Amino acid sequence: MKAGISTKPGQETRQKIDSSGRIARRTALGLGYMLALLLAILFGLPVLLLPSTTSVPVPIWVLLMAGDAASVIVLFRIRPAWRGITMTLVGVILVSMIAVVASQFFSKTSPITDAQGNSLPGSIATLEKVNLNGSEQWISIRGRDVNKPVLLFLAGGPGGSQLVTERRALGGLEDHFVVVNWEQPGAGKSFDAVDRSRLTPESYINDGLALVSYLRGRFDEEKIYLVGESWGSALGVWMVQREPQSFHAFIGTGQMVAFLENDLMCYDFALKWAQERGDLKKVEQLQKQGPPPYYGEGVAMKEAAFLMDTFNYMNADPAIADDGFNTFQDLAGSEYGLYDKVNWFRGALDTLGIVYPQLWDVDFREQAAQLEVPVYFLIGRHDVNAPTVLTEEYYQLLNAPHKELIWFEHSGHNPWVTESARFVDVVVNTVLAQTYPGND
Repeated sequence: MKAGISTKPGQETRQKIDSSGRIARRTALGLGYMLALLLAILFGLPVLLLPSTTSVPVPIWVLLMAGDAASVIVLFRIRPAWRGITMTLVGVILVSMIAVVASQFFSKTSPITDAQGNSLPGSIATLEKVNLNGSEQWISIRGRDVNKPVLLFLAGGPGGSQLVTERRALGGLEDHFVVVNWEQPGAGKSFDAVDRSRLTPESYINDGLALVSYLRGRFDEEKIYLVGESWGSALGVWMVQREPQSFHAFIGTGQMVAFLENDLMCYDFALKWAQERGDLKKVEQLQKQGPPPYYGEGVAMKEAAFLMDTFNYMNADPAIADDGFNTFQDLAGSEYGLYDKVNWFRGALDTLGIVYPQLWDVDFREQAAQLEVPVYFLIGRHDVNAPTVLTEEYYQLLNAPHKELIWFEHSGHNPWVTESARFVDVVVNTVLAQTYPGND
């Protein structure tokens, strides 16, 4: 009896230790499963995005979702636990990699259809690569009639992609033109087309003119139309200055004229506005970084620090209609695969930071005071991002065969989106009517 009594406390201690150990192991196992499940959901996000944001066919994304579900089931069926967790995460990651590849492969632009939803005979709606000076770059081509004149759209940026925004806002142009939207190198689908560290204004001009030559040959057109918005308006000026014989007319909107003076005005505007509304944090931020020009690291973020305020101001201006932009809707467009959607943001940060410091010396009032093509500036009356005073100065001294400055009274920087119907009307019934052979 004494021996039994003397060992009982030790047994109880061991039992408590064993019980505590089991509880700890079960807790750790439960936490491991929970963490693995959360990681599986995170890594499986590309698959979850397929139905609503890509053109991947239903059978394929259903199959991929089934693959993810099977991987999660493995988590709770395979022992030991670490092996099940490993197999689950590896499985989910592999399925997501397939999902990204599939989203890129099946990306497309929507067909042009008749009232019954059938593809319109004689129309064109393609998303394709073209070789421009040795690099593969993407373009969309859309039009109800392949025999219509060609219009090339140059997006803003540098590094901006507006495949879906342009299709949505300016779809009316497709009734009168074959509309081509160029994904410039370092932007969207062409983000990796070239070594971004070597991007220069000259490289954009050369690639743009190579594209123009390709389009003229493909559609048997002696000349094409050129529309440039914001950064694209600067690129457009360079292109028509270099090869005027290739263009019927140039249409600039959100027209950039002198980059350093432009951005100094925007910086001063944002600083003054922050002071007026008592935003001391913003005042301190702007004063700390100082006015442009900027070089080196962080150019894009420094630019955004005041340029975003100009857009916020315009968005709050009651004189401006809804700016019409819907970033999430545009990113969900069928033209972008999942990798493209990531590069949509990367272009705005990475490419802009590389190219923008090369633009500080640009001033078209001195460098492009004469253009040998008809020029049309379609300008938002309340544009703060590209101050209209600079556009007016440039317009007054510009020497061109024909020039017009057309105001959009309810717009800021983006009348092509804000007042898209009128923008289309002006391009068709003013520009096209005045400049296309046979319309006289």
